[in-house]
Amino acid sequence: MSKVCEVCGKGVVVGMNVSHSHIRNKRTWEPNLQKVKAIVDGSPKRIRVCTTCLKSGKVQRAI
Repeated sequence: MSKVCEVCGKGVVVGMNVSHSHIRNKRTWEPNLQKVKAIVDGSPKRIRVCTTCLKSGKVQRAI
């Protein structure tokens, strides 16, 4: 299962951890995704949405 928001497309970002002595290790930043039941094309569907989209009201939740 991919780690991508189905509303805005936010996904995993890859970068480096850099210590004080400048030793570098690869790491990832993953979006805070939640499985929610939302209205998609007029019917309720379970989708993965980041919390930023939930807070901004881009998703209409199904009851």
